[in-house]
Amino acid sequence: MIELAKTYDPQATEERWQQAWEESGAFHPDPEAPGEPFSLVTPPPNVTGSLHMGHAFNTALIDTIVRFQRMQGKNVLCLPGTDHASIAVQTILEKQLKAEGSSKEELGREGFLERCWAWKGESGGRIVSQLRRLGFSVDWQRERFTLDAGCSQAVIEAFVSLHEQGLIYRGEYLVNWCPASGSAVSDLEVEMKEVDGHLWHFRYPLSDGSGHLEVATTRPETMLGDTGVAVNPSDGRYSALVGQTLTLPLVGRQIPIVADEHVDAEFGTGCVKVTPAHDPNDFAIGQRHGLPLITVMAKDGSMNSEAGRFAGLDRFEARKAVVAAMEEQGLLVKVEPHRHSVPYSDRGKVPVEPLLSTQWFVKAEPLAARCREALDQAKPQFVPERWSKVYRDWLTDIRDWCISRQLWWGHRIPAWFVISESGGRYTDTTPYVVARNQAEALEKARTQFGAEAQIEQDEDALDTWFSSGLWPFSTLGWPDQNAPDLQRWYPTSLLVTGFDIIFFWVARMTMMAGAFTGETPFADVYIHGLVRDENNRKMSKSAGNGIDPLLLIDRYGADALRFALVREVAGAGQDIRLDYDRKSDTSGTVEASRNFANKLWNATRFALMNLGGETPASLGKPDPAALQLADRWILSRLARVNRETAARYSSYGLGEAAKGLYEFAWNEVCDWYLELSKRRLNPGENPSAEALADQRTARQVLAQVMEELQRMLHPLMPHLSEELWHALTGADDATYLALQSWPELNEAALDEALERSFAELFEAIRVVRNLRAVAGLKPSQAAPVRFITTRSDLAESLRHASVDIAALTRAESVGVLADAPAGRALAGVSGELQVLLPIDGLVDLEALKGRLSKDLSKAEKEIAGLQKRLDNPNFADKAPAAVVAECRANLAEAETQAQLARKRLADLS
Repeated sequence: MIELAKTYDPQATEERWQQAWEESGAFHPDPEAPGEPFSLVTPPPNVTGSLHMGHAFNTALIDTIVRFQRMQGKNVLCLPGTDHASIAVQTILEKQLKAEGSSKEELGREGFLERCWAWKGESGGRIVSQLRRLGFSVDWQRERFTLDAGCSQAVIEAFVSLHEQGLIYRGEYLVNWCPASGSAVSDLEVEMKEVDGHLWHFRYPLSDGSGHLEVATTRPETMLGDTGVAVNPSDGRYSALVGQTLTLPLVGRQIPIVADEHVDAEFGTGCVKVTPAHDPNDFAIGQRHGLPLITVMAKDGSMNSEAGRFAGLDRFEARKAVVAAMEEQGLLVKVEPHRHSVPYSDRGKVPVEPLLSTQWFVKAEPLAARCREALDQAKPQFVPERWSKVYRDWLTDIRDWCISRQLWWGHRIPAWFVISESGGRYTDTTPYVVARNQAEALEKARTQFGAEAQIEQDEDALDTWFSSGLWPFSTLGWPDQNAPDLQRWYPTSLLVTGFDIIFFWVARMTMMAGAFTGETPFADVYIHGLVRDENNRKMSKSAGNGIDPLLLIDRYGADALRFALVREVAGAGQDIRLDYDRKSDTSGTVEASRNFANKLWNATRFALMNLGGETPASLGKPDPAALQLADRWILSRLARVNRETAARYSSYGLGEAAKGLYEFAWNEVCDWYLELSKRRLNPGENPSAEALADQRTARQVLAQVMEELQRMLHPLMPHLSEELWHALTGADDATYLALQSWPELNEAALDEALERSFAELFEAIRVVRNLRAVAGLKPSQAAPVRFITTRSDLAESLRHASVDIAALTRAESVGVLADAPAGRALAGVSGELQVLLPIDGLVDLEALKGRLSKDLSKAEKEIAGLQKRLDNPNFADKAPAAVVAECRANLAEAETQAQLARKRLADLS
C-alpha cells in the first residue's frame, strides 16, 4: 500500500502518474477490444504554440469527458496532434534567416524545408510536453501531425478527388492579400478592426467639361485604378449622366458613369468610385458592367507601374501623395474624420489588400448544402443548441474558399504546369494537370500534350485549414477505408472546441467529411466559452493580460488548475472568469481548489489511520442491519451524488458535476461524516464486542465512501484521485483507477426523508455552535443544549442523534422538549426548531450584556451611515446600480444583526 506523506506534493504525484500511465499504454486502445466505441480527436494546437489558458481549459473539459466515458466501460480513443501552422512557422524561419543575413530564396525550397523540419524537431514539441503536464489521457502513441505521411496522403487524395468532381478550380479573382506574409489569406484569417481614419471627398470632372461628380473614399491611393463611377438607377440627380464619361484625375483615363442597384443613393453624394481590381463590391459592379480591371498595387504593398508617377511608393505613402496632388489641382473637396472597419491579416498584423490574383478555390456551396441537410437531422448536435443557428448562418450564402497560399512550408499543391505549352516558363494561362505524384502528372501531361511535355509543380502550398478540415478521419487512416481505427472509431463521438472557430474549423470538417465519407464527422459539438481575466476581460496578446497556466501548475498543481477551470463553468458555452493577482502570480480560485485537494488528502490519511490496515475489499460491504442512522444517511447521499454526477458528466454539465462533488466531499463527508464516525472508530480501551462490531461497520462505510468518492472525482482530478485510490485499495503498480469502472449505483440506499432529517440536524448544530460563540464559551467548556419543537418526527430524529450532537457541540446534556423551560438562555431558530443555550452559572451575564450592547451600537451606527447614503439623491440616482444594490444588502444585514442583538438583550433581562 502507498503510504501517504503528511502533506500533499502535487508535482511529485502528478509526474509519477503521468509517467506510469504513458509507459503502460493505459490510454492506447485496441480497435478489436470490446466495449461501445467512444472517440474524440483533439483540436490540434499550432506547432509554434505554447500552452495558454485556452488550451488548459479545453484540455480540462475534454479529459473530464473522456475519463468518465472510459469508466463507463467504453472503448475510448482520444487522439492528439499538432498543426503545422504554415504562416507562423514560415514567419519564424524567415526572421531567423534575415537575422543571419540570409533568406529562403538563398537556401532554395529544399534547403528551407529542411530548416523548417529541423526547427520542428527542436522546438515543435514544446506544446505537447506542456499538454502532458495537465495529465491529458490521450493516446500519445497515435499522436499525429498535419504534415506527417498519413495526413499528407489524405490531403493529396482530397485535392485530387475534389478537382475530379469539379469542386476545385483555378481562376483569377479578388483575394485578401497580406503584404507582410506575401500570401493570400482566407476571409476567416481576416480580423476586422475599428480604426479612426478619414473620408476624402474628390471631384471627378465630366469629360465634356460641363461639370463634375463628387465621390468619397477611405483609400485615395486606389483611385488610380478606377474604371468607372456608379450611381443608383432610380437617383434622378444623375439619370441624365448615365452613359457619359468622366476624366479620371491624375491619370487622364476616361471612365464611364454606370447605373447599378448596389449604390445607396442616400449615402454621401450617391456617387461611388468603382475600382474593380481592389474592392470586392466594385469587382461585382465591374463584372456586371464589363469594366476593365486595372491593378495599381504590387504584392508587397507598393504601387506598380499602372500607378504612373506614384509607382514605387508604399501604399500609405501613396495615399498621402495622391491627396496632396488632388488638393494641388483643386479637386479635394473636404476631409472628414471617419471611424470604420479595416480588414487586418490575422497573421501578418497589417491591413489586407483586395488584389486580383490567380489562385486555387474550392466551390463551397455544394459542400455547405450537404451540411445544411445534415443539420436538419440534428447532425451534429450542438451543446449549447444556440450555436447551431450560428453554424447554419455561416453555411448559408457562403463564398468560394481560396485554398492556395504563397508559402513553402505546408502541403504543396498537387498540380503541375505544362510549361512546354508556354515557352518553358509558367504564366497565369499555362495549362496544368492535377495528380497524386509527379510520375502520374507527367503521364497525364504527355497523354494530353504529347511525349515532349515538360512539367513543373505549383510552388504554392495549401491553406492550413484544408488539412485541418480532414482531421477527424485522416488521423484514423483515411483514405484507406479498411483502416482498423477508421472502421472502429469513425464517425467520432464528440468535438470540444471554442466558439471562435466554428467557421474556421468546425464547418471545414463537416464539409470535408460530407464530401469524402458521406457522414457528419462527430455526433456532438460541445462549444465552450472563453477564460476571462480577473477584470472579466478577454485574454489576448495585444492586451497583455494572458495568464500563464504553467505558473499556476507549478504553484498549485495541474489537478487544482483543472478543477478550478471546470468548476467555474456555470453552463455549457458560458465564459468563465479566473481570479489572478499579477504581482504575486497567485489565484484565489485555483488556491481554493488546491485547498480542496489538501482536504481530500487529509481525509484519506484519516481513513487510512482508522481502517486498521484493511482495504475496502478486505473489509467488505456493511450489513444493512448493522448500519447506524449516520451510516444510512451518508450512503444515501453517496448514492444520490453518484446518480447526479453520472448524469451531469453524461450531459456535459461538467461545472455542475464539479460543484456537486465539492459540496459532497467537503461539507458532507469531511465536515460531518468523519466527525460523526470518530467516536465509533476509536471505541477506547477494552471495548465491548458490540463496540468492536460497530467499529467494523463504521470502517466499512468509511472505506466505501472514500473509495467511491475517488472514482467519481477521477475525471476532474485524475492524479490526486489515482494516488489516494491506490493508498486506500492497496492496488498494485499495474492497476490504475483510470481504467476502473464507475461505482455501481445502490438504489436501495436512497432515503430522501432521512437526508432531509439530517439537513435539519446539521442546521441545528450550526445554531448551537453560533450561540456558544455569542456566549463566549471556550471550546472545551460544556454547556446544556435544549431543542424546542412540536414536530414529533424532528423530535425523534434529535433524540436518536443526541449522542452525536453532544459530541459535536460539547453539550453537557441534550434535551428535546415541546415547551421552553424557565431560566436565562440564548435562543436561536432553525426552521421549525427553537434552540436554547441555558447560560445561568456559565457566563458573566453583565459582560455578555456589555458585548451585545456594543454589537448593537455598532450595528445602529452602520445602519445610520448606510441609510444616509441611500437617502442622498446624488448617490441613489447616480451611483452604479451594483453599488447601490450592495449598499441596500449591507443595510438589510445590519438591521438583522441589530434586531438579533436587541432580542438577546431582552432575553437576558
